[in-house]
This record gives sequence, C-alpha cells and structure tokens, in this order.
Amino acid sequence: QVQVVESGGGSVEAGESLRLSCVVSGYTTRHYCAGWFRQAPGKEREGVARIYTGGGSTTYADPVKGRFAISQDNAKNTVYLQMNSLKPEDTAMYYCAAARFCPTPWYWERGFAYWGQGTQVTVSS
Repeated sequence: QVQVVESGGGSVEAGESLRLSCVVSGYTTRHYCAGWFRQAPGKEREGVARIYTGGGSTTYADPVKGRFAISQDNAKNTVYLQMNSLKPEDTAMYYCAAARFCPTPWYWERGFAYWGQGTQVTVSS
C-alpha cells in the first residue's frame, strides 16, 4: 500500500522561505509522479508543481514559477517543495499526491491515486 506523508508547513512572514517534504512509500519502483497541490480557504484545490522521479522532469503552475522548486531524493523516497519569496496569497493547506505516472494534464487530481493529509502554510504580510 502506497503511503504519502507531508511535513514542513508553518507560519512565516512574506518574503521568507519554507521547505515542504513528502515521503512516498510503498511503491515497488522508484519511478513515480509526485505532485504538490494547495487549497486556500474558500477556494478550490489547485496544482502547484509536479515531478516525475524517473527522469526528474518538472512542471509548475504559473503563480509559483520562479519562486518554488520541486526536487527529489530517491534514496529517501522524498520529494521536496522549496518555497521562496512567499506571499500571503500562498497561504493554504498543501497536499502531496502520488501516481505511478503523471496524468494529463498534470494537475488533474483524479489522476493521483494517493494523497497525504496536508500541511498548513500560513504567510503573513
């Protein structure tokens, strides 16, 4: 059974950084797709970034391009989301999700079979 566990959320001020971690366990292969999503109060959940650990290809949502970076550490079965220059509008519950292959489009939530419980990120101005 695949399990996804996020950590690393917290409260920061605008302009600061946070790094989220996502441990994906249970796959018999080290090649899978991991995506970060977020949901702000009163808004729909949206895709933030995704990575395919088989080759390291990444995709980002426009609002986070140039500020966020998704990366992997295969030895630790962990995917990271480095968030820099945080803005109040980045405040949300952040979720990590996993799939054997990245869906099309990459932010299609139903394409990810396994989800974590979420970690809260709060950015104050």
